[in-house]
Amino acid sequence: MKSDFKNLKKIFEQANEQLLNLDMDLFESQVSEQTICGALAIRLHDILKDTQYSKYYVDIEYNRNRGGKFKKMFKSIQGPGEKIIRIKADLIVHSRGECVERDNLLALEMKKSYRSKKEKDADRNRLECLTKDSFNHEWSFDGTEPPEHVCRYAIGIYYEIDFDKNTISIEYYRKGKYHTKDKKLIKKGTD
Repeated sequence: MKSDFKNLKKIFEQANEQLLNLDMDLFESQVSEQTICGALAIRLHDILKDTQYSKYYVDIEYNRNRGGKFKKMFKSIQGPGEKIIRIKADLIVHSRGECVERDNLLALEMKKSYRSKKEKDADRNRLECLTKDSFNHEWSFDGTEPPEHVCRYAIGIYYEIDFDKNTISIEYYRKGKYHTKDKKLIKKGTD
């Protein structure tokens, strides 16, 4: 799993560099987080297809939404106080349940810097929960069905865009904890 973290961090960094080099107009026009996530998803997909993760999907705002007519199965996490929280991470790399042994690889939450501290902290907390190995030291996995609550993402990424300072702050999460931080300059195009 440590190698997954390193590999996925490297893949993400390549995709982010491509995004900053090839989709600069999105940053210059300060489009929505969803639009930037969509462009990043394309870059990630293109890189992943030539790696050991080629069978994984890159989805935006994915909520699982599986189940029968009366029972739906949503991706959720067990938050503080054992509260069940439905999640839709801004961007995820996963197998859509096809590889139940290792369904979840990467979860990314994106925010613009002017958003509230409460919103930013909620995203960070979600990434801590998503990258945990288990909830309460339990892992309800029988090898045939995805577990009730989502965890075990190899890497969590908090991506904050500051248009005023022309920077992107990137925080990495691993095993339920903050791991490292990076900062990228948004290079403005020439007129």
